[in-house]
Amino acid sequence: MSVQPLSLPFLSEAAALERSAALGEPAWLRDERVAAARLAAALPAEANLIFTPYLDLRAARFGEIEPYGTSGVAPDHEAELPDGAAAYLHVRENAVVGRAISPVAADAGIFIGTFEEALRDRPDVLRAALEGGESLPADDAFAQVARAISTLGLLIHVPEGLSLDAPIVVRWDLGTGGRGLVSRTVVSVGRGARASVLEVQGDADANLANDRQSLWWGTSEVVLAEGATLSLATEQDFDRSTIAIVNRQARIGDDATLNLALASIGARLHKSRIDNLLVGRGSSVTQVEIGFGSDDQLFDLTSYTRHIGQDTTGDLLSKGVFTDKARGYIKGLIEIRRSAIGTDSFLGEYGMLLTRTARSVTVPSLEIDQPDCRRAAHSSAVGPIDEGQIFYLVSRGIDRETARKLIVMGFLEPVVARIPLAAAQDRLRALLERKWPEIGRAH
Repeated sequence: MSVQPLSLPFLSEAAALERSAALGEPAWLRDERVAAARLAAALPAEANLIFTPYLDLRAARFGEIEPYGTSGVAPDHEAELPDGAAAYLHVRENAVVGRAISPVAADAGIFIGTFEEALRDRPDVLRAALEGGESLPADDAFAQVARAISTLGLLIHVPEGLSLDAPIVVRWDLGTGGRGLVSRTVVSVGRGARASVLEVQGDADANLANDRQSLWWGTSEVVLAEGATLSLATEQDFDRSTIAIVNRQARIGDDATLNLALASIGARLHKSRIDNLLVGRGSSVTQVEIGFGSDDQLFDLTSYTRHIGQDTTGDLLSKGVFTDKARGYIKGLIEIRRSAIGTDSFLGEYGMLLTRTARSVTVPSLEIDQPDCRRAAHSSAVGPIDEGQIFYLVSRGIDRETARKLIVMGFLEPVVARIPLAAAQDRLRALLERKWPEIGRAH
């Protein structure tokens, strides 16, 4: 089955050049945009033939959405630092409206700011991360759209040797009907450094009472140097009129470690692709991802983990809970290249259906070109709540509806427990709890 290239009214080489000129970018960054626009126009919307039957963009009304053409930093953008955070950045629609950095983080040389600020203050870090296009998958049209026409870019840089106990928090608020933000976020962690980043995404003004959709199209582009450790967590709770598209790619160096904890609850359509590139010897990734859909929401969750270096480790878990007429497509590929001697990798994909009208598909796959592996395995299952588990809890005096709720919340807890801020954990549990009345009515 062949898939045509993306057809987007706001994507063109001219639009890429216009964005670059409006932001006053250097020639190398302008050339990056042009190369990406050409790729996006030529690539199929889904390049993996195994996954093509599950590409569904019918819910997105791109024709009524106008992406922002400019971005900026509000003049009065000083903010209060959240309890327990090392740094904080708040984006509302297309502007940075709040920022705070603890004295400890500032003295250590943490940078958190826009691409424009990075070109002034950390030009070498930004250029090393972006030039050549290796920070995003070259075979993914959605990633190339962000690379071509992004308006707002953020750089988070943690210098070599720094151990940061408190998380860096980035908050995204948007939801203006008919508008969209295309953005990029680069996270660079230096040799031997350790840090955590928490992204919180929500709607700013509940679509401002108009019926048009809004759009968030973003990236997380991670570069981990030798011995670096990063924990990256995301809570997505956009308004139901929002289309959310995100690419996350990490390039993981020698003995570096990436821990991902991703929770998606909101948006009409949430489309995510993760690419973990384990290029360094002894590098590792742990990934847990959940989607919780109700009404007619669609969650399209795809992950690729490519073992390239020797003695690399991957532990990947994706889960979805779906009710009403919600749908979930959970797809993943582990690739073990010939150079990846001593790989240990596992991929698990699981869907839980709470109504007869909900649908989920899991498509785990392996591509192995190196027989000398410690482990290469996958597992998947889709089905309703186990009646045996319900019976066990009911027999202990718990009513049936509470038993169902306990089972679902336990199914999703692995992501909640890995959120790096206690207040954010509580917020995520509250968001999941908020879904339950809808589920109770649908059951």
